[in-house]
Amino acid sequence: MKILGIGSRIEHPEHGFGVVTNVTAKMYWVTFQKAGLETIPVDDTFEVIEACEDDVDTVSFYDVEKSLREILQKFSDVSQVVPLAEKFKKGTMILQPADSNLASKEIPIETFFHKIVMLRDRLRVMEQKINSSELDDAAKVDLQQYITRIYGSLTTFNILFASKDQQFKGAGK
Repeated sequence: MKILGIGSRIEHPEHGFGVVTNVTAKMYWVTFQKAGLETIPVDDTFEVIEACEDDVDTVSFYDVEKSLREILQKFSDVSQVVPLAEKFKKGTMILQPADSNLASKEIPIETFFHKIVMLRDRLRVMEQKINSSELDDAAKVDLQQYITRIYGSLTTFNILFASKDQQFKGAGK
């Protein structure tokens, strides 16, 4: 089976007339005149009106973008989107001093949570840099233990995370 290239025009029995706008080895992204953008399997049933040559290496822009995103997440301090627990959305954190003559400070929980997530992401980057450094194994283990203790100290903030797999984990017992 020959893969159609970007720009190929097809007539699909369900979606009607469309133009292939992206291609992978398994899927076509087709912009249909009436249905809009749809993905269909390359082995789906449709009539080819005009085939354009597949001059792309069947690696789509989506695949390249996904790979680039994974590389950036692995080797930079770029934060991924981490959802805040629903019950805290639009909430406010109030810092009230013991001295009633002093003003309290209100901070949106989303702002505080964002700072916590940035801290976590930077700790992960530090961890990666330590592990890939030229330090001897004993020094790496020593620094790794400090990082684990830091994670453990931050478990207090786990209630803010919507997903348990995003939470801080210490050494455990």
